[in-house]
Amino acid sequence: MTASLRTRPSNLIDQIQRSLPVGLRGRVSKLVGLTVAVAGFPAPMGAVAVLEAEQGSHVEAEVVGFSGDDTLLLPYGELHGIRRGTPVILSQSVPGARVGDGLLGRIINGRGRFLDERTPAVLPHRVPLHAEPISPMQRVRIDQPLGTGIRAIDGLLTCGRGQRLGIFAGSGVGKSTLLGQMARAAEADVNVVVLIGERGREVREFIERDLGPEGLARSVVVVATGDDPAVLRLRAAYLGTAIAEYFRESGRDVLLVMDSVTRFALAQREIGLAAGEHPATRGYPPSVFAMLPRLLERSGRTKRGSITGLYTVLVEGDDPNEPIADAVRGTLDGHVVLARKLAELGHFPAIDVLASVSRLMNDVTNEDHRRAAMSLRQLLAAHRQAEDLISIGAYQNGANALVDAALRLQEPIQQFLQQDRTDATALTEAVQRLNDLKQWREAGAMASTQSRQK
Repeated sequence: MTASLRTRPSNLIDQIQRSLPVGLRGRVSKLVGLTVAVAGFPAPMGAVAVLEAEQGSHVEAEVVGFSGDDTLLLPYGELHGIRRGTPVILSQSVPGARVGDGLLGRIINGRGRFLDERTPAVLPHRVPLHAEPISPMQRVRIDQPLGTGIRAIDGLLTCGRGQRLGIFAGSGVGKSTLLGQMARAAEADVNVVVLIGERGREVREFIERDLGPEGLARSVVVVATGDDPAVLRLRAAYLGTAIAEYFRESGRDVLLVMDSVTRFALAQREIGLAAGEHPATRGYPPSVFAMLPRLLERSGRTKRGSITGLYTVLVEGDDPNEPIADAVRGTLDGHVVLARKLAELGHFPAIDVLASVSRLMNDVTNEDHRRAAMSLRQLLAAHRQAEDLISIGAYQNGANALVDAALRLQEPIQQFLQQDRTDATALTEAVQRLNDLKQWREAGAMASTQSRQK
């Protein structure tokens, strides 16, 4: 290595050392399902290659493993025209993506290519897809709240700038609508929305109905639909995270919305099994549980900016303890649970406050806010404990002061917890309404005491 090369930044040297010369060649030796085995092709994991199919067509594929002397690839497209002996050429040895402010307001796929019908933007910067998570000593303490526009979250599950919050929900309980509303109203400079494994129909509905023109204008949307190959679904998650890191390093507060982590895990399960991994927990290979924390830990706050992560988890059969939900819950800084029972009653957002928690709420709120939140939680817990008696008319007024207060304030409590899909409430207003509920409870308790004394 020359002296001039030694003086270059270490990260550049690392990239050079990890790169292989483009032009490395091999040939297809066999196909097993969607897996392509290539002989004489020592490309690294994550490298992208081109299969030169018949009649001049080309298929891009990604290295996902090795078997004996063969390199295993999964294609980004259909394998029509691929046969034994098809030439394979390395096109990219280090996975990366083009980024820049020209991505704002745009919709791209897992390869970083524009899906909207507009002129491709000029993207002057390049970032690695698989950047290292932030060093623990480089993380800045999270001490500033991030308003999301949702009263139930801002008041009772306050999120900090740089926090990672999971949204746990079954299908059809208003998860996408809630995410779109938060992306429109959140106090962030940039939104990065990653849609993994969605139905093709739902993508446009989310962008036009839930996100809207106002939200899209300051957002980057990365899409990998359910019919895309598993490698593209996996790549979309890493691409969205890399884009969020670019905006964070430019000094901005970023809201990263990923829907959903479960489909990311399913894509890695598909890849792992195709590469020869043995299934472990409920059919998931060990690589899934190794990749989840590496992906999620890339969010957070640094001295330059922050990435606040909202990661949705599809709870299979409404079981909150299924493997992916359990692994993600242990990694994130809090979880918001959406309850099907509330959704069926038309309660939006269907947030089960008592089953949800923000682990950083105490660090980003003042004492008055915390007291008001605890007061409302006590009322909700008391009402839930007496719910059976209340529903059959067996509860006697005066038996429990907390239940009495919960019944007396039931209407204003529900007005606080529910809001229209187009309604966005500022953080200060949400805290003020929470304090009003606490004062009404105290005033009612005082009036009840005076009444009994008379």
